[in-house]
Amino acid sequence: MKPVELTDSNFKAETGEGLTLVDFWAPWCGPCRIIAPVVEELAGQYEGRVKIGKLNVDDNPVTQGQFRVMSIPTLILFKDGQPVEGMVGAQPKRAFEALLDKYAQPAAATAN
Repeated sequence: MKPVELTDSNFKAETGEGLTLVDFWAPWCGPCRIIAPVVEELAGQYEGRVKIGKLNVDDNPVTQGQFRVMSIPTLILFKDGQPVEGMVGAQPKRAFEALLDKYAQPAAATAN
């Protein structure tokens, strides 16, 4: 499972329902490249519970400005379109998991 590519035009539709973790990044950002594989792993690990998306701040300045993203990487968790919590900078995978686990249903609870 790959992260969803987010843009200024699809952002609202993609983040409007459920939980979505958005990675605000840019290709020239070293720390962004360092956490990219972790973000991809999270997309598979949380499939069906949390949507994982990536937004290139260079190509999508409207959304970046709307959420006042000043430093990258910034990861913001959205619930039904509203930001609930965020993290700035490269973090270890367990930090992202702790954030997601605080809001996401356990894997076993999602099988309905």
